[in-house]
Amino acid sequence: MKFQTIACAVALATGGLFCTNTINEAIAATQQQPASIQPTQAQQLVARQLATLVDRQHYLNMRLDAKTSQRILTMYLDSLDPDHTLFLDSDIKNYQQKYGDTLGAALKAGDLTSAYAIHAQYREHLKQFYNYMLSELKKPQNLEQKGVFLSTDREKAPYFTNKAEREAYWNKILVSQLISLTISKQEEVAKQKALKADPSLANGQDLTSPEDLTPQQTLTKRYKRKLERINRLKSDDVLDKILNAMTLTYDPHSNYFPPVDAMELNRQTTLQLEGVGVAIRPERGNEDYIKIESIVDGGPAGKSGQVRAGDRIIGVAQDGQKIEDVVGWSSQELVGVIRGKRGTKVTVRLLGAGMPLSQARNVTLTRDVIKEEDDGVRSRTVMVDRNGTAHKFGVIEIPSFYLNYRARRDGTEYRSVAQDTEKAFQELKEQHVEGVIVDLRNNPGGSLEEVAKMIGQVVKSGPVVQIRDGNGNVNVFEDNDGGHQVYDGPMAVLVNLASASASEIYSAAIQDYGRGVVIGSTTTGKGTAQVQLDNLAYGQATLTQRKFYRITGGSTQNKGVVPDIKLVDIWNDQFGERKAKNALQWDTIPTAPFKREGSIQPYVSRLTQESNARVSHDPQFNYLETRRLISKKVEDEKRIELDLNNRKEELHSIEQKTLDAENTRRTETGLKPYANWGSYQTALDGLAESRAKMKAAKRPALPEDEAFVTEASQVLLDYAKLKK
Repeated sequence: MKFQTIACAVALATGGLFCTNTINEAIAATQQQPASIQPTQAQQLVARQLATLVDRQHYLNMRLDAKTSQRILTMYLDSLDPDHTLFLDSDIKNYQQKYGDTLGAALKAGDLTSAYAIHAQYREHLKQFYNYMLSELKKPQNLEQKGVFLSTDREKAPYFTNKAEREAYWNKILVSQLISLTISKQEEVAKQKALKADPSLANGQDLTSPEDLTPQQTLTKRYKRKLERINRLKSDDVLDKILNAMTLTYDPHSNYFPPVDAMELNRQTTLQLEGVGVAIRPERGNEDYIKIESIVDGGPAGKSGQVRAGDRIIGVAQDGQKIEDVVGWSSQELVGVIRGKRGTKVTVRLLGAGMPLSQARNVTLTRDVIKEEDDGVRSRTVMVDRNGTAHKFGVIEIPSFYLNYRARRDGTEYRSVAQDTEKAFQELKEQHVEGVIVDLRNNPGGSLEEVAKMIGQVVKSGPVVQIRDGNGNVNVFEDNDGGHQVYDGPMAVLVNLASASASEIYSAAIQDYGRGVVIGSTTTGKGTAQVQLDNLAYGQATLTQRKFYRITGGSTQNKGVVPDIKLVDIWNDQFGERKAKNALQWDTIPTAPFKREGSIQPYVSRLTQESNARVSHDPQFNYLETRRLISKKVEDEKRIELDLNNRKEELHSIEQKTLDAENTRRTETGLKPYANWGSYQTALDGLAESRAKMKAAKRPALPEDEAFVTEASQVLLDYAKLKK
């Protein structure tokens, strides 16, 4: 989600396709449905349940009254039409008058009539948009409109007052897309030319070129596919939108998950999913087809012996039902129908690569629990040279704070991040490392219980985090292992903007105890705790009921954890709590009594100087900083010109700066520079293809990522020297 948002921002600013949530959100669907979508009894019941819970049990103690109801309506409309390009101003005023004061009360009564009526009109507007685009694609379009611009930031823009204004903007979108595809097609020709001249750029991968379609043909195909997907929208999609509009009015982390999404939520927290054991992705060169990229060892697909990597999935049937054609479906849609409860059956219709349709085969698989071992804690060692002497450091990569609480509750074998981390510390100690780097970059958080245990592994004793509820009551979580430390040596913690929640509790405690050096960029700022509601009538939800505070009294909410040693922020603060709507505010409570175990702060100034000196001469960090500045300039542009020639010039300038940054890095690291942009892009495609086929544990770190680990090791060496 975050990465998609970033990609869209860059694509828009550089003349990319119209990346609006209005369109993207419409394709999350699974089964063919009639035009009229109505809520089920279970969906009405869960609406009543969740509305009552947010009204009475949310941290804010904010009543679901008429004022809150108006905010929910606004949030709902923005979730459907975030760029204000579908609904007209008259639609909005009508909704506000009819439903503004009463939507909240209706939800508390389980009445979804108004929400479903609004969504029905939204679908009609969306169809109008696609049909308009298809109609206009049959006409010649002027791609050289000098001085005419398309606004790419309409979040706060007024709604259009009439259809003529709206269609004028739609036409600008169309022209922008045609310009982008025209340039993209030219660049694809350049990539294929570079590949033909130097096949080694493909890194051994089959880089099949996309279908040979004109920009008009490409857009026609896409919009027809999107129209078809509207007809596959189901009641869950509407329920998802309205209930999340309600919860997100309170804060960004109170969320509702329909059954399919609830399964994904459970997978992330337990490292298990119930499915058939295949990884899928769109086929390169033809996005109509979803192919099987890899097969999980020991999963139902692997055990069957009938499923092969490279197979296209062209049909799916639930147990006892007819096979439904899925050509043209998105990966998300397909995942929604392939995954399911353990013990249930699903039939997939497969077509081998290059095979005629007559040779398609049906394979029936029984879903089972699949353990995702690759997604857990990973540890390794790195060697760092200092003045001709090699130094060994340990690295523990923690992707999330997972805990299979259901398996633990049931008394069966289960996996937890604290157990895995303790084992990693023990193994690294046996290898006599000089320090350990705990890598929490991109870690979204997880179990509070697990993070408390993990802090206890590296501190002697004392509080680890404070938690306050909506009534002002404060509980202090303590390290209660009797002073036992699994690891008491030097350590650093790597964080970035995507380090959230439990990651912030961990890094804040390490910082407050002076137990280690926190390195990287300021974290997300998610300082709230949610209760998981898995006993609802339909689906699951999370509800914010508590707020985290450091043992020093400051909240991690909104501000996040500021590292001791700052390195380049590769995301330019593009997301996180500080960018979220309705985020809770930062505040403080009294300090919990504790005893520091180290003294990092007196050395921070000197450590920063030493680090900056190294980073300024490091090819990887210089490359990242240059890319950051290019990205920021692109992101800051809020409009794009509808002129093909000017767009080419702008894009060429960005591409040249990016290529120069890459070639400077390659030259300084002993690699051959790329001859041109086409060669560079072809090589990137080949690298992406090859890495996608590797298991996560076997995938080598990219040099720009590993630079952070290397620098953290150097900081620990500096710290050891200064302490002497």
